[in-house]
Amino acid sequence: MQNKGSHQAGTALLLLIMLFICSKSSAQISIGRTWSVYKSDEGSTNYSPLAQITPANVSRLQPAWTFTLQDKKAGARPGKSECNPIIVDGVLYATSANQGAYAVNAATGKQIWSFDPLNGKNGTEVNRGLTYWENGNDKRILMSADNHLIALDARTGKPISGFGSGGKVDLKVGLRDSEKNREFYVSLTSPGAVYKNLMIIGCRVPDTYGSQPGFIRAYDCRTGKLVWTFHTVPYPGEAGYETWSPDSYQKVGGVNDWAGLSVDSKRGMVFLALGSSSYDFWGAERKGDNLYANCVVALNAATGKHVWHFQTVHHDLWDYDLPAPPALITITKDGKQTDAVAQITKQGFVFVFNRETGVPLFPVEERKVPASHMPGEVASPTQPFPVKPEPFARQRITEADLSNYSPADHDSLVMKFRSMRYEGLFTPPDPKGTLELPGTRGGGEWGGAAFDPATNLFYIKSTEAPDLMTMERGADSASVAQAQENANNQFAVDGKGAKANQYINTTAYKTWKDPSGNPAITPPWGTLSAINLATGDYAWQFPLGNDSTRQVKGEPETGQEGKAGPIVTAGGLIFISGTDDKKLRAFDKVSGKLLWQTTLPALANATACTYQVNGKQYIALSVGGTPENPSGSIMAFALPPK
Repeated sequence: MQNKGSHQAGTALLLLIMLFICSKSSAQISIGRTWSVYKSDEGSTNYSPLAQITPANVSRLQPAWTFTLQDKKAGARPGKSECNPIIVDGVLYATSANQGAYAVNAATGKQIWSFDPLNGKNGTEVNRGLTYWENGNDKRILMSADNHLIALDARTGKPISGFGSGGKVDLKVGLRDSEKNREFYVSLTSPGAVYKNLMIIGCRVPDTYGSQPGFIRAYDCRTGKLVWTFHTVPYPGEAGYETWSPDSYQKVGGVNDWAGLSVDSKRGMVFLALGSSSYDFWGAERKGDNLYANCVVALNAATGKHVWHFQTVHHDLWDYDLPAPPALITITKDGKQTDAVAQITKQGFVFVFNRETGVPLFPVEERKVPASHMPGEVASPTQPFPVKPEPFARQRITEADLSNYSPADHDSLVMKFRSMRYEGLFTPPDPKGTLELPGTRGGGEWGGAAFDPATNLFYIKSTEAPDLMTMERGADSASVAQAQENANNQFAVDGKGAKANQYINTTAYKTWKDPSGNPAITPPWGTLSAINLATGDYAWQFPLGNDSTRQVKGEPETGQEGKAGPIVTAGGLIFISGTDDKKLRAFDKVSGKLLWQTTLPALANATACTYQVNGKQYIALSVGGTPENPSGSIMAFALPPK
């Protein structure tokens, strides 16, 4: 009996040791993959469980390494990298502003491999990252360049020959007009999302007439074979077809997910943030609410079948695309946890939904909005307004909000303000011109928000920049192309001009300024907010960024436009870059107090990431190019050795 007991005790001890080893191994794997997905996790929360860097020691942060990119030719325009790097088992993977892919030792910044999909050419596409997929010993990086989805061996950077044709898939194939016309533009702005062995992607298409619809597609990660397609502009017989003109499915473009997707693997669901339909500002030829434009959509991730949707703008006439992927969050209220979806908008709203049903967790009211005066245009008589949270961006201004840098500049602004049609949010484009606030760049931006599960706080960067809309009958697409180029909005234009009975916004994507180039409205021009999503109440809001040349002595900082999003850590910190003052900042996540900042060599128009290697936590981000180094760099920061 004693021997039997001793044997049982020894077996139990061995099991405990094995469990400890396994749990330690799992913890190490988990730590090694704390930012292995674009925006930190498949739910796009921008949250990290790392806690080595804290409010008590963040002031000691210092540069750890810099990886200098060198894939733009000398003399090229400095790149504006928007990549959010991912880190898998000690390797940092990133893309450059020239669409190149890189693998870097995440502890030292030394290059492991690089891949140039453009064969030495200078690229112009926006690229915000790449995707990691593995199945056993098969480890791949899935990325995009121009109109191709590309699979690389994660260890070598070499194309996977069995994926598509020679390692790449043509994204034009399978869109509406691909069989009869291949001279159209499509690319990926944000990386796709992985569900099991599927790579699910949105796409970027022009906002001009003649563009393609942005179908959502799923490809086999191993072969590149197209598995399913979701028609964002429904075909006859599909739900939502009745919300368009009968022939819209044949000619309307847009309704694309350029901002990114989120996945709930447990439920087998993928969540989309869809944009507006083309043309952005004129909808007489697409009468109706236009599903699934401007919708949060939940699909079955394995099949692409519709589960639920919610439309945030009916019959969009303002280019109010959903600018960031839906954040999959869990709200804790009264001791009860609710899985939810939080979606920020360019209008400055936060919509919060039950994740399984799409039912709003805060009331949403359909409120009457101004009617269109444009010939043939039928604007929606109502639009959805969430009762809570309150908007995180300004949605209305008066003459008192116009800037006053000189009497002449102020008088010019007042004259323009009085000449335009302006009735607050959702004032439709008008023959006399329209003021739009928030403008086409938000409000909310593509950097998205960050959610802290410990506090229910949701952190959002907002931009305050009004646009002027000037509509002209039959203007050609080159006018819009020039406006977009001026705004660094480099869409390809297909050359198809507007018909005589169509209208084009010839001042598209241009922020309203006074004659001397000053902002047309008073500060703040950018803010950072913290909202408790369990209650819908604000914890705090303050200006983010500072234009020191325009800051009034004794007044708060001005705030600045910025597209990068915040990240939040279990260690108690928020990190954010992206403002024109070139700062990377760290704030206390509870109080919002500024704890640390550093000036970067160029604008870091990208969301940061954080990871841990060899017991050390790092903060890393993509930094834009300079005239001396147009390719830019990736910079990492860490605490100094003890």
